[in-house]
Amino acid sequence: MKPLRSLLLSSIFSVIPFGLATADDWPQWRGPNRDGIWNETGLVNELPDGQLPLEWSVEIGPGYTGPSVAGGRVYVMDRQPKDRDATERVLCFDSSTGKSLWTHEYQADYKISYTAGPRASVTIDNGKAYCVGAMGHFHCLNASTGEVLWHHNLLEKYDIRMPIWGIAGSPLIYKDLVIQQVSGDAGACMVAFDKLSGREVWRSLKDRAGYSSPVLIQQSGKDVLVCWTGDSLSGLDPATGNVYWGHPFPPSRMPIGIGDPIVDGETVFVSSFYDGSLMIRTPKESLTSEVLWRAVGPDEQQTKSLHAMIGCCISQQGYIYGADSYGQFRCLNAKTGERIWEDLTAVPRARWATIHMVRQADRVWMFNERGELLLAKLSPTGLTIVDRCPLIEPTRDQLGQRGGVCWSHPAFAEKSVFARNDKRLVRASLDASKK
Repeated sequence: MKPLRSLLLSSIFSVIPFGLATADDWPQWRGPNRDGIWNETGLVNELPDGQLPLEWSVEIGPGYTGPSVAGGRVYVMDRQPKDRDATERVLCFDSSTGKSLWTHEYQADYKISYTAGPRASVTIDNGKAYCVGAMGHFHCLNASTGEVLWHHNLLEKYDIRMPIWGIAGSPLIYKDLVIQQVSGDAGACMVAFDKLSGREVWRSLKDRAGYSSPVLIQQSGKDVLVCWTGDSLSGLDPATGNVYWGHPFPPSRMPIGIGDPIVDGETVFVSSFYDGSLMIRTPKESLTSEVLWRAVGPDEQQTKSLHAMIGCCISQQGYIYGADSYGQFRCLNAKTGERIWEDLTAVPRARWATIHMVRQADRVWMFNERGELLLAKLSPTGLTIVDRCPLIEPTRDQLGQRGGVCWSHPAFAEKSVFARNDKRLVRASLDASKK
């Protein structure tokens, strides 16, 4: 049934880039709708003592790219060391067995900090894999075979003002376009390409790049592309790149915004390590926006509200939840930015300590940088950790300090969690029927 299932997936994705993906797929950064929500049911309510049993484990190289899962395949990127000509690779595995199906590799000489490997997750759409490397090698591949359909060297083509940590935003599919944060010269911070040919369709914004991936919202009956760059939070027409609205958000030291804009109803929230948080309102009835509040502390340790780093936050029922600059897990009043509580049990305190979160039903699956999987519940009264167990060990390529880290966002698909470190990619079942 795999070929039929792949055909159905292709038909669905060719009509709508997000939404309507099958419940058991995770075809892009942060899931089917790019919102960190996992819609599957029939999952376990508790985790085992000790190591979560693995369905399979396969060897890969270092990298920050979180896996994507679609059509019975898992896609991830890594980097081979200098003695292998410093190559980036796109890897495809069978999701049931971990068997390698194909590999595409190319030379990528890094001139950035934190050289472990590619950052962006692969985006799967209509039988194609859209992959961007840390130095701007942008490929459209046949998702079944790895054949190159088109390719751009964004660094050369757009004279990129390369961010210190490289290109990190994941490609976004919108109808016939694939949209990428490029940081090119001549007003090409955001660029849209025809997804079949690779031809440029539009370019927009003169900003420096950030590390965030764009998301879509709706206002006044129109789609709006929300982009957090190195200099602003802006809303664009995704078909043309025309700017509907924008708010300057200049960095005090360097562009460092990593987590996606977090959407909840008419609000959009972003949070940065050095520069704190910004909450705006994007009314449904008009193509406008307004600042609701802005909060920033005096430095990275004396923070106000929330100074998030790598992991994306959650906004729900009038509250914001996220990890602060040194891993302090916090709850904020979404209307004011006031801190409601702080919890220190989700991840050990450390600079840039990271937690990735995915909502599923009335609970949250957390994956912290120590490689632990946590099953939790969030409320304005506190964090409740229902259960936790080790999933995969930290490794040192991504960060050599504190014995290494797990900074890559996992995929949640096929009633399982897919996670990677700098040495391997694993699958562990969370299917209640297999308990």
